[in-house]
Parts: sequence; C-alpha cells; structure tokens
Amino acid sequence: MARLIRGRGAASNPGNRFDGCQREDFADGWSDQRESQLPRRRLIADSSRSVIVYNDSPDVPFERSINPYRGCEHGCIYCFARPSHAYLGYSPGLDFETQLHFKPDAAQLLREELSHPAYRCEPIALGVNTDAYQPVERELKITRSLLEVLRDSGHPVSLITKSALVERDLDLLTELAEGQLIQVMVSLTTLDRDLARRMEPRAAAPGVRVRLIERLRAAGIPVGVLIAPLIPFLNDSELEGLLDTASAAGALQADYVLLRLPLEVGPLFEEWLQLHYPDRARRVLDRIRDCRDGKLNDPRFGHRMRGGGVFAQLLRQRFERAAGALGFIGLPDLRCDRFRPPGLHGQLALFD
Repeated sequence: MARLIRGRGAASNPGNRFDGCQREDFADGWSDQRESQLPRRRLIADSSRSVIVYNDSPDVPFERSINPYRGCEHGCIYCFARPSHAYLGYSPGLDFETQLHFKPDAAQLLREELSHPAYRCEPIALGVNTDAYQPVERELKITRSLLEVLRDSGHPVSLITKSALVERDLDLLTELAEGQLIQVMVSLTTLDRDLARRMEPRAAAPGVRVRLIERLRAAGIPVGVLIAPLIPFLNDSELEGLLDTASAAGALQADYVLLRLPLEVGPLFEEWLQLHYPDRARRVLDRIRDCRDGKLNDPRFGHRMRGGGVFAQLLRQRFERAAGALGFIGLPDLRCDRFRPPGLHGQLALFD
C-alpha cells in the first residue's frame, strides 16, 4: 500500500509494463511496511559492451550521451527515466531509487570507442537519463574516470546535474574549460525547501544548487540553469524568481521543460500528489492534460518538452520575457578540433 517513506520519492513499487502479471497491495494485517521491509540500496555491475549512446531526437541538443548509472538515488518523483528500469526487470517505483546498475569499466570502454578509426568527434552529454553525480558516485568515481578520459583526449562534454558533488572534480572541469571543452547545466526546480524535500528527496537542497552555480562560475566553468520540470500549481509560479536567482548567481544560459509523465511515471506521480498535495491533485493533473492534448503525456517530437495549448503558451511567453530581460548571453560553443584519439597519444610524433 502506498505510504510516505522518508528519503524516497516513490511511495510504492508497482510492477512494470513487461511483467506477465500485476501485483496489488491489500491490507492483510501482516504487511505494515516496517523500515526493515523497505528496499535497500543494492549495486549491480553492468555488463554493457559500450558506453556511448546515440540518438536522433530533435528535442535534445546532443546526438550522443553516456550514462554511468541506471537508476538514481535522488528519487525525483517526476523523473522521465523511471520507465527505463522496466527494461532491467525492475519496478520504476522504489526499485528505480534503490536497485542501481553501474558500469565499472566505463572509462576503458570509452577509450576503446574514442580510439576506433571510424569515430568522429561531437560533444558528449554526460549523465542525461540519470544524474552522473548521484550519491553513489562518491564511492565509485565512475564519472570522474570518464572525465579524465575526455580531458586526456581533448573531447568536448556537457553535464547536467542537481548535485554539489560535481565540485569534487573542479580540477578536471577547470582544465576542460581552458580548452573550451565543458558546459555544465544545473537543474533548479524550486527554491521552496519543503517542496524540494518532497519532490527530490535525496538531491541537493535549492540553496546548495544556487551556490553551486556561483562556485562553478567563480572557477571559470561555463554554467547554465535548467528549470525542469515546471509543474502547474506546484512550482510554475516560481519561474521568474528561479530565473532571477540563477542569473544573479552567474548562470550564462537558461532553459525549461514542462513536466513529462511517460508510461509508469504517470501513475507514480498521481500517487505522490494524493499523498503530498491531495487538495490540489486534480487541478495539477487537469492542467497537465490541458497541455498534453487531453492526456498525461504526449511523446511526439516537438511537443514533449514544452507542451501545447493556452497554458503552455503562457509559460513560454513568461519564460521568454523574463529570460530576455535578464540578458542571458548563452554558453560558449564547445570545440571539437582539439580531439586526439586516446590510442594515438604518444604515437606518430614524427608526423606532427
């Protein structure tokens, strides 16, 4: 049965869409979900034979990405990556936050892929589906090892995170910035600590993320802000304030995404709303449907990030007006001409 669980975004562990059967909780007098019965974090080594994933989506500004982890401890209830856990045989609910796959040989696989004769350099987005700096990175340091390969290869990379752990790697980020090889986007969803605690239970607090923007900029790292997701009647009223705060902290660029509720995320988010904000749950969901052609999700290219309809258009106008007034100058372009395949380092020196 769904109930509030401290430190977790999801309140249940429903079956995924590939299950041959569906489970339904009922009160039998035995299952009281004591703390000892809740899912604990488990780390599972991933046996993938490659790390770079390619896409041709017109909705994202990159064609290749790397995700060091599958699943995410941050537990953001709105995370669009939750349904991907179903491919691994897990629930997109609590399993997504606790059953974490990691790629122990990611750095070596990246070296091999970058060294392939057919490889052509284009910026790589690091940690797009799930945060590359989620808490487990503190122990495993896979993201750091990937950044070391990219730095040594002169390869451009972009990061998106809501974790202050990225500051641990300022030495690498600074070196990359000197060669115009790094962009960092900080995800800033709300300035309301109570809402953030409920919605993103294990992510950095709002004030910490604002200070992160300040510190990265002070170190010479190009930083932007991503206000995502905007949720009607929960955080949409903060749009202008979020932009103003990010600009004052030094963000060079800003963007936003309207809440997306693909597949299992929809029921999980509805459940979360009923537990945390029952008084406004219907209003939130009705407004989302207004923006999604009467549904909770619209996966069509060109629609899924911003939505449609009157309310979505109003959000777009508010964002453009506020961002324009603040004068965000944009992030500098990443350079690809500095790339040197890892396998060629120290070779062919006679022909340089």
